[in-house]
Amino acid sequence: MLKPFCGIILLSVLSLSSFSQQPGQSKADLEKESAAIRKQIEDVKQSLDETKRNRKETLGQLSLLQRKLRLREAAIQNISAQVNLIQNDMNQSWRDILKLRKELDTLKIQYAQSVVYAYKNRSNYDFLNFIFSATNFNDAVKRVAYLKSYRAYREERADNIARTQVTLQGKIDGLKVKREEKDVVLKKQNNEKQVLEDEKREKDQFVSKLKSRERELQKDLTIKKRQDGKLQAALQAAIRRETAKAVAENKRLAENAASAKANNEKANNNPTTNSPKNTVANNSNAPAKKVSALGASPEGMIVSENFERNKGRLPWPVEVSHISIPFGVYKIEGTSLHGNSPGITIETQIGLPVKAVFDGDVASVFNIEGNSVVLIRHGKYFTSYSNLSSTNVSKGDKVKAGQVLGKAGENSDGNGEIQLIIMNDENRNLNPEQWLRRK
Repeated sequence: MLKPFCGIILLSVLSLSSFSQQPGQSKADLEKESAAIRKQIEDVKQSLDETKRNRKETLGQLSLLQRKLRLREAAIQNISAQVNLIQNDMNQSWRDILKLRKELDTLKIQYAQSVVYAYKNRSNYDFLNFIFSATNFNDAVKRVAYLKSYRAYREERADNIARTQVTLQGKIDGLKVKREEKDVVLKKQNNEKQVLEDEKREKDQFVSKLKSRERELQKDLTIKKRQDGKLQAALQAAIRRETAKAVAENKRLAENAASAKANNEKANNNPTTNSPKNTVANNSNAPAKKVSALGASPEGMIVSENFERNKGRLPWPVEVSHISIPFGVYKIEGTSLHGNSPGITIETQIGLPVKAVFDGDVASVFNIEGNSVVLIRHGKYFTSYSNLSSTNVSKGDKVKAGQVLGKAGENSDGNGEIQLIIMNDENRNLNPEQWLRRK
């Protein structure tokens, strides 16, 4: 952002929906997600500790407190997802236990029936009588085989009962472990909820203190609005110049191509004629597709398409950073103050290198109220980096993604800060949060 503006406004609207439970998430997925949330919370705490060195309450501290609350809520949602996952496992275990108990009861009944039958036919006389009462030798052999198979059947029933009992006990023991795991996770969730309540009180107290500075903040917002207006006008003028230059270049290339074609046809004694087919085509009422002058050339088209394909994957312009002012309309919590940002303001450290987010050509380097601005063209798209204390590039330079453009400047609260704006050839501002890689 530009220098006179105080501190950080609001928290970047992180896409915490990515932390909400997704269908089919496994325990490993939830644990990985939880670790990512915890890391972000620790990063915010570290940033808060650094901003607390400033004796007066700033909007930057407020934005970090708001971000910490959102992350804490995401952590609680993650734990709730873990509880649901454990509960689902417990429900499945209960279904398995009931099924095994039913199977075990059936096996016991069948085994009891076979034991009763064996008891009734336990004497050797009955065994021999059963065999010798056969009508022929083959029948006797079949009866012997039957008795052996029946004995094997009883032994198999007994083995099945034993195995089912072991499996059932394993399920019961596993269910006990799941109950204990659920108790641990619920305790963790309760602790997180208590921390969330403490952090809400901390934020509310901070908002009360910040409200006392509302008049001062209103003055800073007025300065920011003026600077944003100057910056936007300068960017639009630069884009118009680039468009006019592209139109002239495209016209020159088209004329050269037409001249070369005409010379070639003349050399081959094949003058161009308006055939009926061409006449029909020329008189077609089909609306022509609007083509951007900035993306009309083969090179411009390739760069534009590559830029579009990388939407949501562009690198951040500074290593240590978080969004302090979101794109578009924003409001300062606890006050009647609000604003409308043409891009995003990124808080960083003073003097850190500011890098290009994509390959392109430096369209302009200019100054707004003592701070440098670099505008880079990416086909029919543009990125601008403002509130730079110094620059390393000049107009006309070709730059690569990650190349250093300059150094981050300082705002009135003594924090490092830059503003990133993304525009298209129609001078329309785009939301940079949708183009940058998610942290």
